[in-house]
Amino acid sequence: MRGIIIVYLLLILCNLFHEFPSRLGNLHSIPVPEEWYSIVINRWNEIPEDYRVELTELSNGQKVDSRIYTYLQEMFDAARKDRIYPVVREGYRTYDEQQKILDDKIKAYINEGYSQSRAERTAKEWIALPGTSEHQLGIAVDINADKSKNSNDEVYTWLAANAHNYGFILRYPQGKQEITGTSYEPWHYRYVGVDAARFDFPSFSFFKINLYIMAVLST
Repeated sequence: MRGIIIVYLLLILCNLFHEFPSRLGNLHSIPVPEEWYSIVINRWNEIPEDYRVELTELSNGQKVDSRIYTYLQEMFDAARKDRIYPVVREGYRTYDEQQKILDDKIKAYINEGYSQSRAERTAKEWIALPGTSEHQLGIAVDINADKSKNSNDEVYTWLAANAHNYGFILRYPQGKQEITGTSYEPWHYRYVGVDAARFDFPSFSFFKINLYIMAVLST
């Protein structure tokens, strides 16, 4: 089965290189899959209008899709056994919350002396437009360290080596902005299911899970 998936992935990737430029300008170009954890949301694919999520609140007030809560808790428990203490800095966001984050980022760049157009352009390299953020799905989390016990780098290193075992992947790898549409974020992890996450690790490190999701799970 794994061999079939690999062959299928390679065939899809070959087609993707020919089709990818035309996809960039077309929202909803990737169909919504049946599996809730394999939905593709990025600057080219908006959240479906009828998307609904049931949330579970964490101890620090952040919220996540209830379906990933158990996996997230298992991952954090495992990290703590290794004396790594992660915290969810950002979980679920509403459309309005995402808009405010973008607006605040634009204002910050303007205060630094950027023109309006440059501020907007630069902010959008880091902040997703409302309706295109994985945080609005509830299955993505920004994970940092409990600074009284660890550094962020220690947490990021542990996650990079272990998150796949719990169904989470680094969504925005370094140097892959042309694929993901988003700059490198070592703190941003999303749930894709254990099978998909393990399949991606460590094979296909160049493409990471982004092309795997876009080419396979959503085809």
